[in-house]
Amino acid sequence: MRIVIIGGGPGGYEAALVAAEHGADVTLISREGLGGNSVLWDCVPSKALIVSAEAMGWMQSAKRLGVRLEGGHDLATRTEIDMNAVMDRVQGLAFNQSADISKKVGRTGVEIIEAEARLLDPQTVEVEHRGGRSYRVSADIVLIATGSNPRTLPGCEPDGDRVFTSRELYDLRELPERLIVIGSGATGAEYAHAFARFGSEVHLISSRDQILPSEDPDAAAVIEDSFERWGMVIHRRKRAADIERGADGVRVETTEGEWVEGTHALFCIGQIPASGGLGLAAAGVHVTDRDAIPVDGVSRTNVPTVYAAGDVTGSMMLASTAAMQGRNAMWHALGQAVTPFRDDAVAKCIFTEPEVATVGMTAEDIAQSQVPVRTVSLPIARNPRAKMRELSEGFIKLHAMAGSGLVLGGAVVSAQASDLIAPVSVAVHNRLSVQQLAYAFTVYPSISGSLQEAARQLMDRA
Repeated sequence: MRIVIIGGGPGGYEAALVAAEHGADVTLISREGLGGNSVLWDCVPSKALIVSAEAMGWMQSAKRLGVRLEGGHDLATRTEIDMNAVMDRVQGLAFNQSADISKKVGRTGVEIIEAEARLLDPQTVEVEHRGGRSYRVSADIVLIATGSNPRTLPGCEPDGDRVFTSRELYDLRELPERLIVIGSGATGAEYAHAFARFGSEVHLISSRDQILPSEDPDAAAVIEDSFERWGMVIHRRKRAADIERGADGVRVETTEGEWVEGTHALFCIGQIPASGGLGLAAAGVHVTDRDAIPVDGVSRTNVPTVYAAGDVTGSMMLASTAAMQGRNAMWHALGQAVTPFRDDAVAKCIFTEPEVATVGMTAEDIAQSQVPVRTVSLPIARNPRAKMRELSEGFIKLHAMAGSGLVLGGAVVSAQASDLIAPVSVAVHNRLSVQQLAYAFTVYPSISGSLQEAARQLMDRA
């Protein structure tokens, strides 16, 4: 079978690996290095940046842990950030990861082409190289995995000097003295957290009463408290309307007429599916008025030979989601057994400090549910391992169905929450009970022990 994949992000390259493993003839066309937004501009670089920010946080706690410089000097007072070195490391990691993915995919026999591509019909792709050379490729199946682009406001476009989105941010070589972050969702919160730890004066503009509006309200409250204790100013119930740039800084005007002044501004107001210029209309592929390509549980579009995966579908814009959609598309196209994609089983994490990881049913879902649900929430501060590490913020929360004890979801707000959510994710995906989760062994002392304890308590309540 001949498969052509347009887009080299997680949805594209994971699909290519699966298709090649099943003997398909695969061509992957990407306008940039493999990895897409996730590896080159978003997930990998942003999380690498946050690791440097966490190191600054470690310096703050070193004295309490008995670690200090020779002569008794406090590490926190002698530490500063080298933004140039941080960005060099971040960009190096991103490009190295992209190169590693290219080698891995290439070893499977996939043909990788760096070019633009568009559909001429449901089974014909036109490839256009930068030099102007173009040709056509026939395909039995086409997968669209072109990702998304940062959303901007008219008149507030990034210039790479004072105004940024995540695309331009990594060219920044000096620490912003006063950074305005517009948008308080996951991306805005992560960058605000990082630069506050680096030492910037951060102003976070949030359109809601509480930051992280899509997350567990208790988790959002923990992060808000952490932000404000680090000196961040949160401008609640405000939206950016305009921006003025000067030689020494910027001013952001909100819809309420307030002006927020800073040296730099970073827009984190969402992503727009990158579906333009792909010839989708010529192929008869339906696109929503928000530029998304709707798909079913196995990543099919309305055209039988065209599949789509990742951000371009407008669903959860996560690397893990894109990868699973891409794999599902290939398994289904190649006649393999496949489990339809389940939104309720997607684990996600916000890499603030503490991290916020969730899976399954949310507090909002529970409030609207007709099913009786029991919840247990345990503070991280009571966990013995957390005490050793001086972790005082956060909690572990589990939701289970009353009667059966079926695990419906959970939230972990803690250091390494991105790893700690895994057992809950397995339980939700496999429809395990709290009894099964409670009977599993955990290491003592470990923060995961609190997951087991929460499950044990739910055995009685559920």
